[in-house]
Amino acid sequence: MPKKKKTSAYDPTANLEKNVLRILRDLGEDPKREGLLKTPHRVAKSLQFLTKGYRDEVKTILNGAVFKEDYKEMVIVKDIDFFSMCEHHMLPFYGKIHIAYIPNGKIVGLSKIPRLVDMFARRLQVQERMTKQIALTLYEVLDPDGVAVVCEGKHMCMMMRGVEKQHSLATTSAMLGVFQNNIKTRNEFLTLITNKLS
Repeated sequence: MPKKKKTSAYDPTANLEKNVLRILRDLGEDPKREGLLKTPHRVAKSLQFLTKGYRDEVKTILNGAVFKEDYKEMVIVKDIDFFSMCEHHMLPFYGKIHIAYIPNGKIVGLSKIPRLVDMFARRLQVQERMTKQIALTLYEVLDPDGVAVVCEGKHMCMMMRGVEKQHSLATTSAMLGVFQNNIKTRNEFLTLITNKLS
């Protein structure tokens, strides 16, 4: 009987390295020159880190950090740094996210909110979708009276190429529950995220 061919396991790092090597050649570079010898490996590892959000799960991130609590006032975590990759050009965009929710019997550990931001940011993204995904996830997990998310981002695809506007800032928001239905609650949130503590 003929021996069966061994099927080699899929190796995403090796495949990425091969593709980066091709890109370097197509750009007119010499991948064998000293400064580029390890570039394919470095870029492969970098891309895997920058897109690790695909391999994260909400359940793992929250890890039992949702608690019953009789607290009904606004909870805000603001100025959360994020770094993401634009899915159109695979160039970075980065900035700050401000998140609020009004509990309805459940709260989440405060450190989990920035981790949730990272999960969605570490993917190929558009700012609009990322903002909405964060809001909807908190809304589903906590079942609160409302969730508000405001994201401010600087996009390298606008700053380095295209229109080359270095000082442009894109702002997106997602308002759910009382933040959508009650202008007073929404304005309170927007005021609080713009005020600085003295």
